[in-house]
Amino acid sequence: MVKKTANKKEEEVKEVAEVKEVAEVKEVAEVKENEQEQAPEKTAKAKTEKSSKKKARKAKKTAAELIEEEKLKYAELNDKFLRLFSEFDNFRKRTIKERLELTKTASQDVIMSMLPVIDDFERAMQAFDETQETESLKEGVNLIYNKFKSTLNSKGVECMESKGKDFDTDYHEALTQIPAPSKDLKGKVVDVIEKGYTLNGKVIRFAKVVVGK
Repeated sequence: MVKKTANKKEEEVKEVAEVKEVAEVKEVAEVKENEQEQAPEKTAKAKTEKSSKKKARKAKKTAAELIEEEKLKYAELNDKFLRLFSEFDNFRKRTIKERLELTKTASQDVIMSMLPVIDDFERAMQAFDETQETESLKEGVNLIYNKFKSTLNSKGVECMESKGKDFDTDYHEALTQIPAPSKDLKGKVVDVIEKGYTLNGKVIRFAKVVVGK
């Protein structure tokens, strides 16, 4: 009787052990199955994370490149601006210098044309001391006068012909009025005290005249 009881207990122990083993096997199988099911998800997630990190690194790199490009563009534009400013400043200084030189030498051409007239006057003055012939001296002075007048004409200087013309404030300056010698001289220039001159059509000196009334 005792022996049967012991055998029965052993069988029960074996059954419990087998049940536990089967349960453990099932649990291990379920874990593996879950891992296999989750593996694609983990792989996809890992790939997504890897791709996101790669894109972030690429975006960061692109931003750095853009900043560097902007810096280069700024440096290039700044260099161009400095060059243009320097060129303009040099041009301004050169223009001012040329203008000053032009102001100083603007009358050089006229003065050069007058020098021969001065030479003639000096020769005439020398002749006054060497000769008593007034006619030849008078003729010499007339030649110098005509030469001087011709020189002025070549530079655009013209003498106004005012006597007998209608009084015009654009050309004449009335010094006084006198009774007109004749009716046709009323309001006209009777006499010229000082001749007027124009330079290339522009009045440079008004004629000082006497007007008939």
